[in-house]
Amino acid sequence: MTQLDNSLTLPATSTVAKSTTTAALVSSKSQDQYFLSGATRSYESRRQSLLLLKAALKKHENALMDALHKDLRKHPNESYISEIGIIYDEIAHVLKGLKTWMKPRRVPTPMSLQPAASHVVSEALGKILVIAPWNYPLQLAINPAVGALAAGNVVTLKPSEMTPNVSAAIALMIRETFDPGLFSVVEGGVEVSTDLLAQKWDHIFFTGSTSVGKIVAEAAAKQLTPYTLELGGKSPCIVTKSANVSLAARRIVFGKLLNSGQTCVAPDYLLVEKGMEDELLQAMIKEVDLRYGKNPLENPQFPKIVNDKNYQRLTGLLQPQLVVHGGRTNAKERMIEPTFMLNVPLDSAVMKEEIFGPILPIVTFNSLDDAIAIINSRPHPLALYIFSEKSEEQARVTRSCRFGGGAINDVLMHLANANLPFGGVGASGQGNYHGKNSFDCFVHQKAILKTATWFDMPIRYAPFTPLKDKLVRLFLN
Repeated sequence: MTQLDNSLTLPATSTVAKSTTTAALVSSKSQDQYFLSGATRSYESRRQSLLLLKAALKKHENALMDALHKDLRKHPNESYISEIGIIYDEIAHVLKGLKTWMKPRRVPTPMSLQPAASHVVSEALGKILVIAPWNYPLQLAINPAVGALAAGNVVTLKPSEMTPNVSAAIALMIRETFDPGLFSVVEGGVEVSTDLLAQKWDHIFFTGSTSVGKIVAEAAAKQLTPYTLELGGKSPCIVTKSANVSLAARRIVFGKLLNSGQTCVAPDYLLVEKGMEDELLQAMIKEVDLRYGKNPLENPQFPKIVNDKNYQRLTGLLQPQLVVHGGRTNAKERMIEPTFMLNVPLDSAVMKEEIFGPILPIVTFNSLDDAIAIINSRPHPLALYIFSEKSEEQARVTRSCRFGGGAINDVLMHLANANLPFGGVGASGQGNYHGKNSFDCFVHQKAILKTATWFDMPIRYAPFTPLKDKLVRLFLN
């Protein structure tokens, strides 16, 4: 999902890292005690935790927005739309359904087991570790915690060190709001993450790059700890000749340039039906000018790249001979202009790695089969989008390609529906969350069969006889 340092294997060496890790170990023990006390089991305790979190967000909203601006140059409106507002919506959705989700669910019992009743109980897992990324450092830290708390767990959150102001703001908010036994924050870098992963958890929830996701999975495997990986990949966007071009351009530009392209489900590259590329390109250029002006590098509403490492990586992907719009940069401010590159070779660097920035390669195709073949020749993406007015084209693409989730005639907005699961498939992730799916992510579905004592089916007991065999076959056939 994000371009992170994949050196997540270093031991803790600094004094700060060691002290932070010691504090984390103490917190881990207190969380064991808190969970075993049963304080998180009731509906009311979970409801109060979510209401406390919402109140804390309200109280710290301005400070969190300031931190997002310092780290990523996010405008307050964008911060609310893509970070804070989404958390409020998630909390509201979870509160609305929580009481129902917590109830034991009765399921059918076969005749062979009668008289009996069968139930599924959603049981909290215990201690949850959430490791958050830098691109949406507030939303992607708190939203998983909402699901974990709703499910009756205790949570340790590790925010991203690459957005230090947001990390500090989150830590302050959580520490002054929650008992550390219920919800704690551990700040630090790679060393701290490595030490946290060496501890025993009941579930690890990681959002980040595929390379670091592999490290998290390996560490979890050593403890037989279940995990959820929200990763990324190159999310394609198909535009056919039947599409509403002006609408497609508007929505593609919105989705690509939100957070300056540092979005895991942003359209990573366009697959455009041959013959309409110029019309679409001109429409997208018009949208960029309308939304960000002729010089986006000077627009205070256009975010910056998170750090020098990612800025250098992105500028290295630019191919000046293919740039048909944009291409200007500002190293001091870590700004890259919205850039469109046309007729990009499929084997070029920009088509091999997740871009995670405001650079959009455009590839043309002759037939929809060609576009599908390009997508299916690559690892399964986290998202896929198609702009088309033909239902048969929409159906062919969504049936023929494997991807985490997506939208028809839109981008990104499938994330806004809390009733839809969000997650990848294959290299783009394992597991999903949002809404009820977040609750399910952090519970164990415990099976309970309750049988009557006034009758005992004799056919299951030895000695076996021809009559018993006949009756068993009757019941189990």
